[in-house]
Amino acid sequence: MTFREAADRESGLCYNIGVQVNLLFDCPKKGASMKQSSNKKSREATAFLYERLSRDDNLEGESYSIGNQKKLLTKVAKEKGYTNLVHFLDDGISGVTMNRPGFVEMMQQLEQGKASAVFVKDLSRLGRNYIEVGRLTEEFFPDHDIRLVAVSDNIDTAEGENELAPIRNLFNEWYARDISKKRRISNKIKGNSGEPMGLPPYGYIKDPNNPKHWVIDEEAAQVVRRIFDMTLEGFGTEQIATQFEKEGILTPQAYWIQKGIGRPGKTKTRPATKWNGSTITHLLYQQEYCGDVLNFKTYSKSYKNKKRIHNDPENWVVFQDVHEPIIERAVFEQVQQKRGKMRKRRTSNGEHNMFSGLLVCADCGCNLHFHFNQGNPEIKYFNCSNYKGNRGTCQSTHYIRVDFLEEVVLGEIRRLTKFASLYEDDFLKAVIGHSQQADEADRKLKEKELKALLARDEELDGLFERIYEDNVSGKISDERFSRMSRRYEDEQKELTEKIKQLRSEIEKQSSRTMTTDMFISLVRKYTRAKKLTPRMLNELVEKIEVFNAEKVNGVWEQRLRIHYNCMGTIEIPSALPLPTPDVSVNTRKGVVVNYAPCDVAI
Repeated sequence: MTFREAADRESGLCYNIGVQVNLLFDCPKKGASMKQSSNKKSREATAFLYERLSRDDNLEGESYSIGNQKKLLTKVAKEKGYTNLVHFLDDGISGVTMNRPGFVEMMQQLEQGKASAVFVKDLSRLGRNYIEVGRLTEEFFPDHDIRLVAVSDNIDTAEGENELAPIRNLFNEWYARDISKKRRISNKIKGNSGEPMGLPPYGYIKDPNNPKHWVIDEEAAQVVRRIFDMTLEGFGTEQIATQFEKEGILTPQAYWIQKGIGRPGKTKTRPATKWNGSTITHLLYQQEYCGDVLNFKTYSKSYKNKKRIHNDPENWVVFQDVHEPIIERAVFEQVQQKRGKMRKRRTSNGEHNMFSGLLVCADCGCNLHFHFNQGNPEIKYFNCSNYKGNRGTCQSTHYIRVDFLEEVVLGEIRRLTKFASLYEDDFLKAVIGHSQQADEADRKLKEKELKALLARDEELDGLFERIYEDNVSGKISDERFSRMSRRYEDEQKELTEKIKQLRSEIEKQSSRTMTTDMFISLVRKYTRAKKLTPRMLNELVEKIEVFNAEKVNGVWEQRLRIHYNCMGTIEIPSALPLPTPDVSVNTRKGVVVNYAPCDVAI
């Protein structure tokens, strides 16, 4: 295994440094001995000078700068008779990891026998990992006949072994551990005080007058706003990415490079305008666009392992309205609600419909899927995805035409806007009363369920303790104890997941910010609507329950129940002169289906 392979396999704790040696026996060729002699002389005159600096070392003053390290090592190497000096450096990389570009390149060339000595300012430049640096000094360098000079530590292996070297390596690792501990404490204090712990997302930049505060980068913010607008208009993430690529809009990474804004991480070589759906999705989930600061979204397990791990949202620390928002909170909440729904289904030719993901079967609760008539593609319709004819369990197709849906929903929205404008007091009573009542009832049910789950979880703790005591006293056998404890543990694991999910739902419900006033303003916004648009549908409607068409008094009727965002179903008093939409459609020859409003769900 080469050093590059060993470094690539580094897990953050340690790895094995191996050297692959191939001994080839062949007949000597003419001039081979002269070439070997020349190579040997070149190797003896060559020294590798390695410089490294990280953020931790910046604290130690100017003497640790890359420039000063180069001057010092060049001077000492020349004094010791080396004429061919090659520099390798790593700037801004911690010594805890051994997978550093400059260091790995140097080790590869040492394996190839290209130098006879390595110069460093001190042993901590090689690394702050006691085990790995020990392997270098005790095994790799002696096995490859490489002289090691650590200037500040007074170590020169050509003058004999230094008994203090292992101790110095140990202290170097302790130093890294201590720095990491102090940084964690400092970050915890900063994070809990509301100071942003990460870099500003695409659309923001650091305030030139206050680096701890973000200001809007208007050029990028326009792209962010457009992403949210297009999402509400019914565009998918891949569609948005394709459109941006067609228009030549720079990706966030390319935009930062163009503006000279430094960002960490590897820069992928892809076209500057090649947007991905995953990038759009990532931006849509950034709560920071509401003006919030979210700290502790990621964490690392150890000071040796730099990999960032996603933290549970319950462990985040959120500070609202810290900087100027790019996206209104109500719009952000609407998008999250839509993103949480089922992925919009397309037909076989790639077409999708604005009602996709909004229609549910009133009988089985499954989503309705979008189709078009094979004989007449102009006829588009939905039916239950769980219909028994398609290997499901639902007894009816719940077939409904798209043109019928558009007329009914537009008619109901117009009816709702008339209710709001002509009978404002009655509308407010219907909306406020129903939304509060529905929210409160749902929250109480979930809190009751959570209480029961927590009680059972506590009961299982008691049961486990009891069977443990019975096993110790000999009342139950080890085999029975093992079987019972496994059953209790499995149940408790399932309970833990349910409790976590319920708590999340209750918290989400409690923090819902789309208030009644916001809904009322949205309804008034569409008072003069003449056509149903994807944005209108997404802003107002949460879901639509579709009932199977039934024959009533010799007439076919199809009922729909519309649930509005954050409001649920709204009942318009029958005494008011606001008739239901009169919509009918010819589903097939001689069969006409009429719309019939559904009673409000209780």
